[in-house]
Amino acid sequence: MFLSVVIPTYNRLPILQKCLAALEQQDFPASAGDYEVVVVDDGSTDATVAWIEAEAAALPHVRLLQQSHGGAAAGRNRGVEAARGEVVVFIDSDLVVTPCFLLCHTQALEQAWQRLGHQRCFTYGAVINTSNFNEPTAERHKLRDHSWAYFATGNVAIARELLEQAGLFDTGFQLYGWEDLELGERLRRLGVALIRCPEAVGYHWHPAFRLEQIADLIRVERERARMALVFFRKHPSQRVRMIIQFTWYHRLLWELLTLGGLLNERSLRPVLAWLVRRDRAALALELLRIPLNRLGVRTLQLEARRQGLA
Repeated sequence: MFLSVVIPTYNRLPILQKCLAALEQQDFPASAGDYEVVVVDDGSTDATVAWIEAEAAALPHVRLLQQSHGGAAAGRNRGVEAARGEVVVFIDSDLVVTPCFLLCHTQALEQAWQRLGHQRCFTYGAVINTSNFNEPTAERHKLRDHSWAYFATGNVAIARELLEQAGLFDTGFQLYGWEDLELGERLRRLGVALIRCPEAVGYHWHPAFRLEQIADLIRVERERARMALVFFRKHPSQRVRMIIQFTWYHRLLWELLTLGGLLNERSLRPVLAWLVRRDRAALALELLRIPLNRLGVRTLQLEARRQGLA
């Protein structure tokens, strides 16, 4: 089997270096096949391109593609179109994988193909969140690392033919969020099965939460709400309503949990600061997600009324 690992990236050079180093250190015997790593630089303004070009000898599996800044969906599409593999593996550029990562995806796919009698399935690996930059793979697996998503591009492997049949990613998702789950909805309607592959582990690095990030997190939540309606317009089903939290139940839930908005990013700030000072940044972020969810749901409802969808 020949695998094409597709990685869009934008201004993430420090963690991308660890990402690509881990992919060059794969235990992938010739009997399993071969692989390439297609890095699509999405108009980075840091030293990403210069570093990859300078380190070409140390990155023999890497192929670099460049595009003007157009977003992750366009980057992944560009990578798939240029890929030489029969199977495409999607990961993010801030994911550091284990040495058996590609082999685990390969073995799980081959076993599923044999068991099902066809290739209409994809493998979904484990993603463990960490803020440990020096040793990301030292992070333990936590309950909150589990994802209920059907198809998320942080760690999946799928036959290229299925991606082409589904139509690749919709570049109409111009802001943050939902483009991978929307493609997943099309794959699900084609009868493509999800195969869990927890042995294919990737460690998703992000910096520890700081109070200075709150404004950016609010911006991202509002973008996600707007893109959620793009998702719903394409798939106006109850299932998608639940996924994007476009129901009365979610509105009531987050109003109750925030006491009608009394608990918000401003009123919680002293508690968040206290937690950060005591090295409990992860807990602070989880607490902040409660008012962020209310903000997202309210933005979604307001935008839906503006568009005549409510």
